[in-house]
Amino acid sequence: MQRKRLLRVILCMVLLVSAGLLYGVFVCKTGLAIPCVFHLVTGLKCPGCGVTRMCVALMHLDFAGAYECNQMIFILSPVLLLIFLTCVVGYIRKGSWETNRIQNAVLYVCIALLVGFGIARNIVR
Repeated sequence: MQRKRLLRVILCMVLLVSAGLLYGVFVCKTGLAIPCVFHLVTGLKCPGCGVTRMCVALMHLDFAGAYECNQMIFILSPVLLLIFLTCVVGYIRKGSWETNRIQNAVLYVCIALLVGFGIARNIVR
């Protein structure tokens, strides 16, 4: 059973990474990207504005450029990746996507930081 879940996780990750890389290559070649609806409607930047440019910069190993595109998500990415990977391991072992209290607390702090960042980046223009 664990083997079946492992294969499912590997397949999903390969598909997600492939889709991300294809989208990144498309953006690099054409300059066209999915626009932020929040920004189009309000003229303000949401906490996620700049993530596509950040990922494209990371594809080019331009860490400084990636940081400039979206500082908060750049900083929080390793933490969120670690929580995601522990959830994946739990799913493979037990068959459920559960988080513990510490992970939940960290996720709530990340959400609060992103909301604060979204507000601050529009005040400090």
